[in-house]
Amino acid sequence: MRSPDFFKKKRRSSFAQFTRVLFLAFLMCAVVPSPVASEVIGTVDTVFHMFTRDDDIVVEAFDDPDVSGVTCYLSRARKGGVKGMIGVAEDTSDASIECVGTGPIKLSDRVKSGKKDGDVVFKKGTSLVFKSLQVVRFYDKKRDVLVYLVYSDRVVEGSPKNSVTCVKVK
Repeated sequence: MRSPDFFKKKRRSSFAQFTRVLFLAFLMCAVVPSPVASEVIGTVDTVFHMFTRDDDIVVEAFDDPDVSGVTCYLSRARKGGVKGMIGVAEDTSDASIECVGTGPIKLSDRVKSGKKDGDVVFKKGTSLVFKSLQVVRFYDKKRDVLVYLVYSDRVVEGSPKNSVTCVKVK
């Protein structure tokens, strides 16, 4: 016969709780979309791999979600090989950006006032968990210009590699 303590719910160890939370965080990162979806315009191979995807440069386009009439074109390095195919490779921090007016540019009041300065308008994971490529926007009220900055960051350390572009509002 079993004692009454046998039927009590056992508490999980702190390690088990941590791994469960970590798993849920990974799941949320995979399921939750980035601020803006991008469209792949094209790719150029840079390093040949015999049986797997090559290392390449990807050119993507995305529209600013808070400013109508602005499209940004982002080129970034992407690792291939076996690690790149299964999604565990860490892409380099190399990226370049160019934003252009593709129609009448309309700023929201929050962008005009500067309350949305430094907001992330595009984010893409460049490693399994800890590294991402981000595009942030600033509004230069004095010159009536939108400034877009692309950079890479990590949980522990980021990279000083960056690129900037400007769009005149008119």
